[in-house]
Amino acid sequence: MSSSEQPEQPEQQPTRSTHDDDTAALAESVNGEDTLVVRRSPRYKNFMVLGAGVGIVLALVLTTAFPDNADFNKTQVFGFLLLACLAGGVLLGSIVALILDRTIGRRAHTVVADRLGADDSRAFPAPVESTDTQQFNEKSE
Repeated sequence: MSSSEQPEQPEQQPTRSTHDDDTAALAESVNGEDTLVVRRSPRYKNFMVLGAGVGIVLALVLTTAFPDNADFNKTQVFGFLLLACLAGGVLLGSIVALILDRTIGRRAHTVVADRLGADDSRAFPAPVESTDTQQFNEKSE
């Protein structure tokens, strides 16, 4: 049988339950619209951590680049350079993040957002008082 001779089958579309739609409609309602400005911004912590990493590597490179000192051993020199380079790297990473924030922040988009509110009184009916508590108290005695 060729493909042109096969009978066409109707496409099946998923059916949605009206009960689910009613529950969703009852649970949330639109209270209003707001106009928001959305823009991207860099993650400052990531830039500061990257700057700290660069500072650590720079301190290690500078420690091996300097000639031996009679007053201080290599570990002490590394410690001194680590303090300075770590602080400088974090500062430099923060400055780079601020510059990126200022340049990227110029490209802001304005969007309209719906403000949703939950209407709990209609979505969840009040619980019916039952005698389950009485039965529990009778069993525990």
